[in-house]
Amino acid sequence: MPRKKARTISKSAPKAINLHDLLGRPAINLDTPELQRFLAGKRVMVTGAGGSIGSEICRQTMKFCPERLLLVEQAENNLFEIDRELRYTWVGTDIRPYVCDITDAGRVEQIFAAEKPHVIFHAAAHKHVPMMEINPGEAIKNNVFGTKIIADAAATHGATAFVMISTDKAVNPSSVMGASKRMAEMIVQQAGSVDPHGHGLLSMPRESASATRFLAVRFGNVLGSSGSVVPIFQRQIEAGGPVTVTHAEMTRYFMTIPEASQLVMQAGAIGQGGEIFVLDMGKPMKIVDLAKELIRRNGLKPGKDIEVRFTGIRPGEKLFEELAGDDEQTCPTGHEKIRVWQLPTFSREHVQRSLQQLAVASKAGKDESIAALRDAVPEYSPGNLGSTRRAGAVAPRLRLVGGNEAEVAA
Repeated sequence: MPRKKARTISKSAPKAINLHDLLGRPAINLDTPELQRFLAGKRVMVTGAGGSIGSEICRQTMKFCPERLLLVEQAENNLFEIDRELRYTWVGTDIRPYVCDITDAGRVEQIFAAEKPHVIFHAAAHKHVPMMEINPGEAIKNNVFGTKIIADAAATHGATAFVMISTDKAVNPSSVMGASKRMAEMIVQQAGSVDPHGHGLLSMPRESASATRFLAVRFGNVLGSSGSVVPIFQRQIEAGGPVTVTHAEMTRYFMTIPEASQLVMQAGAIGQGGEIFVLDMGKPMKIVDLAKELIRRNGLKPGKDIEVRFTGIRPGEKLFEELAGDDEQTCPTGHEKIRVWQLPTFSREHVQRSLQQLAVASKAGKDESIAALRDAVPEYSPGNLGSTRRAGAVAPRLRLVGGNEAEVAA
C-alpha cells in the first residue's frame, strides 16, 4: 500500500509567537535591589543548569554579578550549550561547568568541597508524568535521593541558601512524579536540622543545625519549556495537524520561563528557611483553549485548517491541578506574587523512616516503589486521583494527626 503523503497547508509564514501574550495577564516584576543583595558577589550553583528553568536561572543570575556561576548538569550536550551561551554573553566572567549526576554523592561532595557555593538553585529533576509512572524507581532515585544528597552537601559546606524547584503536582499527588517531589519538599523542610545525637538528615555528624536556609518553590506548567505543550502544539501545527489534547476540560496553571525563574530567585531572597513558597500564577487555563489560540496565532482556523483531537488522559494526570490543597493555607510575603504554604511539617522520624523504605523499594521494582511512596506521602493516591473530578468538587482533605504528621481523611 502506498504511503499517505503528509498534509500541507497553504499559508504565509507563521508570526513569531509571544508566549506571554498567551497568558492574558500582565507580566510579573521583580524586586531587583533585593536580588542584588542576595546574589551579588556570591558563588551560585544551579543544578539541572541545562534544562529550561535551570538555564534561565543561570541567565538571570548573571545580571546580578555573582562571583562565580557553577553549572551542574548530567546531560553533557545541554551543559555545553548553556556554558557556551553564557560565556558569549558575559565575556570574562567566572563560569564553571560540571558534568554531574546529582545521585552520585561522591561527585557532589567533590564539587561542593572545591567550590563552597553560597546559593544553590536545585532545578535538576525528572519531571515527565507519564514517563515516571513507568519508571518510579528512577523518580525516587533522582527526585528524592538526588535532592537529599544536594541538600545535605549544602548544609555540610555552609551554603547560605538552598532553593528547590517544586511543582503543583506535589499537591494531593496522583502521579509518581508529584509524590516524589512532595517527598523532596519534606526533605528540604528537614534538611537544616540535626537530631539529638548531632546527625543531619543523611546521618552525617554536625556540631549544630545548619545555618543554610532551605526552602522550596511550587509553580505550575511553564510555557515553552522542554516537553511542554506549546512547543509540542507548534510542531503539530507546522506538520499540518492534528493538535492533540488529552481532555476537553483539562486545565493547568501557566507561567513563562523568565517569570518562573525570576520568582524562584525572588523566593530564595526573601525566605527565612523551612518554607514552601507558592507562586501566584493567575487563573488556570484550559489546554484546549491554549491550543486553539496557538492555531489562530499561526494564521489558521481551529477545526477547519487544523484539527483538534482529544486523545484521553494519560497515566498519572489530573484534570485540574492545584497549587495548594483544600485544607492548606497560605499567607502573604513581601512580594505580591509569592505566598507561603502553611501546614505543619512531617516529623523527622517520618522522613527518616520513609527514606529508608524508599531506598529499598526503588531497587526492588515498580509496585514496591509505588507502595513506599504511598507510605511516605499519605495524600498520594495512584490512579488518577482527581483526574476526572469536576471543577469545584471537593478533593480528599489533609488532616493533622499525632507526631505532627498528616494523613488522608476519607
